[in-house]
Amino acid sequence: MNIVALIPARYAATRYPAKLMQQLGNKTVIRHTYDNTVATGLFNDVWVVTDSPIIFNEITQHGGKALMSKKEHESGSDRIAEAAEQLDVDIIVNVQGDEPFVQKQPLQKLLDAFRNDESVQVASLMQVLNNETLINDPNYVKVAVNNKMDALFFSRSVIPYQRDKNVNPVYYEHIGVYAFKKQALLQFTKWPITPLEAAEKIECLRYLENGVPLRMVVTEYMGIEIDTPADLERAGQLLQQNMQ
Repeated sequence: MNIVALIPARYAATRYPAKLMQQLGNKTVIRHTYDNTVATGLFNDVWVVTDSPIIFNEITQHGGKALMSKKEHESGSDRIAEAAEQLDVDIIVNVQGDEPFVQKQPLQKLLDAFRNDESVQVASLMQVLNNETLINDPNYVKVAVNNKMDALFFSRSVIPYQRDKNVNPVYYEHIGVYAFKKQALLQFTKWPITPLEAAEKIECLRYLENGVPLRMVVTEYMGIEIDTPADLERAGQLLQQNMQ
């Protein structure tokens, strides 16, 4: 299979503008993401897809590959679909630009979902959440799954709700790393934004609302997604620990 990683990189992020250009150790966040994705060795090619000349130059001036996209895309998936349409590729992995601690093993498990089950059209990663503060934090998207590990729902609210205090449910955080068969990704862009997607501001709900299952893959802790300045501070601490 021809497998390509595309990293959507929007400069004017709503919650934390210019977060991808924040300094994390000796590199910007987006360069950490790009370099670590390349270092996995899993991909025939890796591209940053961005609406920003600043991010484009940040990648290309350091020897990386980047593509300019339109600014008006509603989601990261819409942004990379613009680039994917021109590529001869079987599987596209969407690595979020704000995931600087990309590792090989989780992405390998994500790709294995397609190899193990030909019916899979879209797959994504999740990890167990044990911290009650993070479980209740709307910046952490939660996902509930069925016994096939297909997603039932994604929400910024706490799901499942623990009505029975004698039952201890498992809480999963959705990690915004997706893999798609090319046609599934292109189909996504032809659908209008769906009601639940609009309400939650979670793009993968568009798949569920159109009847396309998402196969979820459990992974170990991948690091820290940079959504707030506090996340960047935590990421800096983790980076220092990893360097020791």
